[in-house]
Amino acid sequence: MPEWRAEVLRRLAGAQLEPTRENEIVEEIVQHLEDRHAELVARGRSPAEADAAVLAELDDNEVLSQRLRGVLRPAARDPIVPGGAPRGVAGDLFHDLRYAVRALAKNPGFTAVTLLSLALGIGANTAIFQLLDTLHLRKLPVDRADELTIVRIRDRHWGSGRFNGSHPDLTYNLWTHLRDEQEAFAGMLAFGDRTVNLNPAGEARWARAMLVSGDYFDVLRVKPALGRTFAAADDRRGCTDPGAVLGDGFWRRQFGGDPSAIGRRLTLDGHSVTIIGVAPPGFFGLEVGRSFDVAVPLCMEVTLYGERNLLDVPHGWWLSAVGRLKAGWTIERADAYIETLGKRLLDETVPPGYPPQNVVKYKEYKLGAFSAAHGISSLREEYSGALYFLLAIAGLVLLIACANLANLLLARASAREREISIRLALGASRGRLIRQLMAESLLLAVLGAALGLFLASLLSDVLVAFLSTRGEELFVNLALDWRVLGFTAGLAALTCVLFGLAPALRATRTDVGLVLKAGRSTTAGRERFGLRRVLVAVQVALSFVLLFGALLFVRSLRNLVTVDAGFRDEGVVVLTVDARPLDLPQERRLAFVRDLLERVRSTPGVASAATASIVPISGSGWHDNIWPDGGDPKKAVTGRFNLVSADYFKTMETPFVGGRDFDARDTPESPQVAIVNAEVVRTLFDGKNPIGRQLRVEAEPSGEPERVYEIVGVVRESKYYSLREDSPPTVFRARTQDKTPQAYVNLVVRTGLPPGAVVTALKQTVGDFEPRLVMDFDLLERMVGESVRQERLMATLAGFFGLLAALLATIGLYGVVSYSVARRVHEIGIRMALGADAGRVTRMIVTEAARLLLYGLVAGLVLALAGAQAAKAMLYGLAPHDPTTALCAIALLAGVAIAASVIPARRASRVDPMVALREE
Repeated sequence: MPEWRAEVLRRLAGAQLEPTRENEIVEEIVQHLEDRHAELVARGRSPAEADAAVLAELDDNEVLSQRLRGVLRPAARDPIVPGGAPRGVAGDLFHDLRYAVRALAKNPGFTAVTLLSLALGIGANTAIFQLLDTLHLRKLPVDRADELTIVRIRDRHWGSGRFNGSHPDLTYNLWTHLRDEQEAFAGMLAFGDRTVNLNPAGEARWARAMLVSGDYFDVLRVKPALGRTFAAADDRRGCTDPGAVLGDGFWRRQFGGDPSAIGRRLTLDGHSVTIIGVAPPGFFGLEVGRSFDVAVPLCMEVTLYGERNLLDVPHGWWLSAVGRLKAGWTIERADAYIETLGKRLLDETVPPGYPPQNVVKYKEYKLGAFSAAHGISSLREEYSGALYFLLAIAGLVLLIACANLANLLLARASAREREISIRLALGASRGRLIRQLMAESLLLAVLGAALGLFLASLLSDVLVAFLSTRGEELFVNLALDWRVLGFTAGLAALTCVLFGLAPALRATRTDVGLVLKAGRSTTAGRERFGLRRVLVAVQVALSFVLLFGALLFVRSLRNLVTVDAGFRDEGVVVLTVDARPLDLPQERRLAFVRDLLERVRSTPGVASAATASIVPISGSGWHDNIWPDGGDPKKAVTGRFNLVSADYFKTMETPFVGGRDFDARDTPESPQVAIVNAEVVRTLFDGKNPIGRQLRVEAEPSGEPERVYEIVGVVRESKYYSLREDSPPTVFRARTQDKTPQAYVNLVVRTGLPPGAVVTALKQTVGDFEPRLVMDFDLLERMVGESVRQERLMATLAGFFGLLAALLATIGLYGVVSYSVARRVHEIGIRMALGADAGRVTRMIVTEAARLLLYGLVAGLVLALAGAQAAKAMLYGLAPHDPTTALCAIALLAGVAIAASVIPARRASRVDPMVALREE
């Protein structure tokens, strides 16, 4: 007679019964089996026949199930874990979670992989959403932000004059007329942003300044943390020291949070002002993405910037205007009112020096009113598209992770078939088992979301650092709010359903009888394996989409950074010198710059040096309409301008096509000359030699008449504002012929030495030349690199997500192939016993993997080509359907996927047929 106790214990293995209860169940079933054996022997069967009959009955699901249910029903125990006490819903959930903790603790490898996958997916999505939340969804931290309304020109597509600041919406003249004549707002404010130097001499130390109207803080209803803010009386024309209000962060950095800072003095661009107050913590102004260090009234513009001020320039655009709606007014009503009022205001504020054609365009402007509840932001305008695209990419990564985790859970479900079948046999309902399995998924999702939140805080800091530049460090409030927490909780719930529900449904759809006979659940296995194949094909498809997008962005960035800019940025130091502390009259400035330039050129390590009013790719620019002398002004083109000294092209390594460089012949008294680039020659002179011909430039908005320049040289095209643009028509004027030289000068210095050593030498040179000068240093290579930071961000993050997706898909494919091999050991043994060699078995397994790969690649290619159209504007030098990129993505994904399938295929080919044939 068989050892019935051992046989019953084997059949109940995996049920994780409470020991005492398990012993009771085993004893009763063993007693039943022994009685049945004795009954069969008494009826005339031999002991061997009785043994076989009892085993057959034990293999019958209904016999075992009925006996188990009979044992359990009187005790009214929990059908999930025999021996448990009756519980309600809350008790069931607590028990399920406790059971899930134990189950996950027993599988640390599975738990670690799952949590890491979820943390990466949820963390990446949360980090990007956090930035979008800050830029788009959060309202300004001021009282009743919904009442704030910005007034600006609607759909601006043209502009003439001087522009300064990140949001040059209005001129000072237009602002004052609007403030004095409007009736829609209870109060209005205006502000502009500038950068000021805190050091009176030597190397500059920059701070962010806001120039604000006197009622700025009152309209926003912002109270100071210390001291006071401005009143309308502080903003009066001709002011020299109306006081300064510090930002909270600057106050803490500069003065250590000392309250005695009130009443102390601060030097701004060489002018001393009194500190009268400190703004409250959390108040950064009205521009999201920027914070201010110090605020001063608008009237300080003249004091700080002297002859370069924009306060009295009718065509100087530098202000933004915001109003607080009166009670009963809506944005829509204010917008209609401002549009009507604007027609009259524009007629009243036409800059007096505008040419007739500019006057017509100016009067075509339309003013509009728009909500400012969420502030204004150049960061929002520049990066929103990229961030939404990255959020979509991160979402796909999360989907791929969920598909991978669903595969892992399906594999776990296969390993737990007997346990689940026994629980069903013990009387557990399918719904109850699904709830328990989903509790495990819920626990994983919650833990993954918690880790994702931690990871998101790190990723958000990385994103902000990525988008910051040397001259402009971004300021964004990344504190968690209900939207971010709700988004993360939603992701956790979604992932729980996505990777947990299908495996739970499949795991509980099992043939209890077959499993309890210790055989394989063939039907359920095929269904579950089919689902795993579908999940892998989906992973491959989504991974291809991400890999294709990543390669597009990487290749686009490569195209951008390797484009011929028309100059060589390596080894060029940009030195900016502010000579305003010397108070030089204009007639002495040219000689001063000439002497300074000679001293710089004599500095050890300097190969060449020149001056330039505009440093390429710096963001600064100057343009006017140009046409050839004798041509039709109506056919003028927009030309970029630069004011440079001799040796500029040598220093920038921009080659001459013809003509000469500027030299000693070019003086203020000699005929005005210019050097043009090849694009001017193509655009205005039909590609013919323009040397000796004259070029006309439109009249200035200030009233200066048309100017005429003789072309003395032609150079190659070069980039001006950005690497993305086509090289524009550019005109270079001689600095030695400048009749209104500024007190600022940029020097470009080429060196073959390490830049740090040359910067140190230049500091010494400039300091010895004139100690009162203010100087600032930068590297042209860094400036050019920062100009493509959006493209670099997209390439870096998309590349990371693409490789992560490919890795997850490869792991998923490896898992499915390994699972297939494990389930087909018996079949493989038969094939090999019938003569199949190792190569044929390997090809069979790899072919199956290749089929899954092919299905995924076809679907992925369709999705990728459709989705890539959304990225068209972000690409450079590539079409969204670039075939080379598609082939590279296919080759890369196919290579790693096939490599992942070869390992289990080789393992299958080494199966011993005799061992395989004995496999149950």
